[in-house]
Amino acid sequence: MLEKYIPADVPVDKRKEFLATLEEVTNGSGRLMLFAGDQKVEHLNNDFYGKDIPLEDNDPEHLFKIASKAKIGVFATQFGLISRYGVDYPNIPYLVKLNSKTNLIPYSAKDPYSEQWLSVEDVIEFKNYSGLNIKGVGYTVYLGSEHEHSMLKEAANIVHKAHKAGMLAVLWMYPKGNFVKDEHDPHLIAGAAGVAVCLGADFAKVKVPYKNGKFDPTLLKEATTAAGRCGVLCEGGKKIDEAEFLRELYEQIHIGKTRGNGTGRNIHQRPLNEAIKMANAIYAITSENKNLEEALEILTS
Repeated sequence: MLEKYIPADVPVDKRKEFLATLEEVTNGSGRLMLFAGDQKVEHLNNDFYGKDIPLEDNDPEHLFKIASKAKIGVFATQFGLISRYGVDYPNIPYLVKLNSKTNLIPYSAKDPYSEQWLSVEDVIEFKNYSGLNIKGVGYTVYLGSEHEHSMLKEAANIVHKAHKAGMLAVLWMYPKGNFVKDEHDPHLIAGAAGVAVCLGADFAKVKVPYKNGKFDPTLLKEATTAAGRCGVLCEGGKKIDEAEFLRELYEQIHIGKTRGNGTGRNIHQRPLNEAIKMANAIYAITSENKNLEEALEILTS
């Protein structure tokens, strides 16, 4: 079943490794539960300290405690965090985020460019000498930015080099910039998903499409069709009610035909035990094919 998702630029001697990785991180489902932990750069400390956020979330290790104890597909975060904490958490399935930028400069003031920090070769070398469980790499592309050509070039090279090493490549595909009027426009999101498959990505993390400010899972069908064999992951967004989040996730997958999710705040902005249960509930829907009622039971177990 999953063999159709092996891209042709994975060398013959790496195809078995790539398939094994895909089977492991998706639990054989082809759907990826990506625990997103890259916000300490993207949103600075806004997501980790403040009203209704537990104090333990301000400590970066909170992310690693969750990722080590909960069921997840991959934990996506920056290389530096992995190098600082990975020694104590060697078994977490990591996805190394290769670029990030802060939100200090508003998009209305300057079109965004998130330049690559490290190379895929650096990650491969680190994986080999550290022995850490690194499954792939990730990169953000800001479509519509005046700098998109540079990010597209970097993304294409990252995806290809990751595949040559038998690793997964996930792209964050976010239309942003002075010429982007509505980043939640379903048609624009479908376009971003289409660009991701043209770049060869295995999964694309996209914004949730809205119509008149409301979520409708049928709006995702254009994007998931446009993405073809590239799996679409919806971002988790701001923390909301657990039941509402899980319902939307279930509809994204079973109506919108997404192949997973990329969730951060709706997991880590909770005390450890609650965060683990929330992650497990998300994983149950995403990769264990559980229904909404079964996932909700996990929260109260």
